[in-house]
Amino acid sequence: MFSKILIANRGEIAVRIIRACRNLGIRSVAVYSKEDTRSLHVQLADQRICIGAGAARDSYLNMEQIVTAARNMGCDSVHPGYGFLSENSAFARLCEENSLTFIGPSADVIDRMGNKSAARKTMSEAGVPVIPGCLEPVHTAEEARNIAREIGYPVMIKASSGGGGKGMRAAMNDDEFEHQFNLAQRESVNSFGDDSMYLEKLIISPRHVEVQIMADSFGNIVALGERDCSVQRNHQKLIEESPSPAVDDTTRKKMYDAAVLAAKTVGYTNAGTVEFIVDREGHFYFMEMNTRIQVEHPVTEMVTGTDLVIEQIRVAMGEPLSFSQDDIVLRGHSIECRINAEIPEKNFMPSPGKVELLHFPAGNGVRVDSALYPGYIIPSDYDSMIAKVIVHAPDRASAIQKMSSALDEMVVTGVETNLDMQYRMIHTDTFMQGMADTGFVEEFVKGGTS
Repeated sequence: MFSKILIANRGEIAVRIIRACRNLGIRSVAVYSKEDTRSLHVQLADQRICIGAGAARDSYLNMEQIVTAARNMGCDSVHPGYGFLSENSAFARLCEENSLTFIGPSADVIDRMGNKSAARKTMSEAGVPVIPGCLEPVHTAEEARNIAREIGYPVMIKASSGGGGKGMRAAMNDDEFEHQFNLAQRESVNSFGDDSMYLEKLIISPRHVEVQIMADSFGNIVALGERDCSVQRNHQKLIEESPSPAVDDTTRKKMYDAAVLAAKTVGYTNAGTVEFIVDREGHFYFMEMNTRIQVEHPVTEMVTGTDLVIEQIRVAMGEPLSFSQDDIVLRGHSIECRINAEIPEKNFMPSPGKVELLHFPAGNGVRVDSALYPGYIIPSDYDSMIAKVIVHAPDRASAIQKMSSALDEMVVTGVETNLDMQYRMIHTDTFMQGMADTGFVEEFVKGGTS
């Protein structure tokens, strides 16, 4: 049993992990920036330590400072949450070198799956279906254009070390390819310090469906259902649901098998997500693997009756999985809406500021994950997501109705949010019929979705 876990994150995911620690009887340590002094995760943790100024690079991305804090506070493990250093293999290694258990996969596995082009090659060799494209990274526009011509336009240009939509550009034809490649590569260098890129065939109007897996150090790997994450803007997800309305039972089983094979191929342990693109004909292709807990993990918890964060901690302590594949049965339907402090009408401009009045929805099958409280000042230094509203119901239609009621009940004043936009999106015919693809939000914003 761990005695004390340092949480290398902030906001709602830090609160989520603190609660899991409490349920396991493990003490928690919160790290925080000066900007986050009054944050909820700081108040809820058993202990707390400041690690720098407000900017992420000076605080939540300062791996040496975080590891030093963990050692000084007597921690034996570190939970990275999502974002920040959660998929940074150097951070995982630094934890290991300082006798701290990193609650996630090994640094070597993060390396293998974190580089997107290397992961594609590994999955292709293992027999996992991948999107047609190059299996080796490219570094120049000239080299990449030749590959694009072989693949056939349109193509998607991606950063090998990318994530969160950074370093991604679509090229529809040969004339615009070089410009789009240079833009994507420049963003990759600025965001990840890596100029290696890869190309994929661009699937038109795809669905984004991912499979949650959990693996222990005894070779047990379980798929815990899939999530449809097609409702997204700039590759940032806004609504997630499980199960996906885009796949039938036959495809679902094949996706689970492919996800388990992917994890087995790289010797994966702990929580991970294998992400697939699904085309109009229902064919699915490996896109990438996220080597961490996901923002949208609650919908999986709702339909499977599991606690993924507690399972993460137990697996990191060397325990076997507490469930088998036969134990995982999807019950009902779950939907999650991400609530952001932003102004959709002004090109989604962030809206930091002081929360004045706050009311969260509640009731049977309603869950809100958040770090908000009345009087809290939302900082401008970090991501604009302020809450996740999650509902669970016997079927999809009932889940949509429950989400409608929950969003209608939720009140946040003092800052602008996307609450109204989320409410309107789930009431469109396209969403209600389960037909939303990755272009849905763009069409909705333009007014082209009914």
